[in-house]
Amino acid sequence: MIEKFDPSQQMPVSFTKAALQHFAEYLRKKGGVGVQISVKKTGCSGLAYVIEPVEKKPENHIEMMQSDVCFFVDKDALRYLEGLHVDYVKQALGLSQLVYSNPNEAARCGCGESFTVNEQDK
Repeated sequence: MIEKFDPSQQMPVSFTKAALQHFAEYLRKKGGVGVQISVKKTGCSGLAYVIEPVEKKPENHIEMMQSDVCFFVDKDALRYLEGLHVDYVKQALGLSQLVYSNPNEAARCGCGESFTVNEQDK
């Protein structure tokens, strides 16, 4: 049996309150209709997250609305992104970063810039 993603039933990506506030503020300052979430091939481990504002809805993306922020999840990357949880963490010295928790990750490179998945499971 093949399980298909139904956006009315579940959200493939979730966010903490801090992450949602970060994205809402960013879009207020920079503009855009929402935030695109995808992956690209790069780095020592193979894949990196791409999270960036967009001016219009990208084709072949699932649209999700969370706390007045519109997110567009790349359907082609869904197998890598489903279950992803995004947090926004403020650290000492005023530094802040997005932190990703992804059940699909098999390993992450030492610098934290890229990750890999077990392809036979995908």
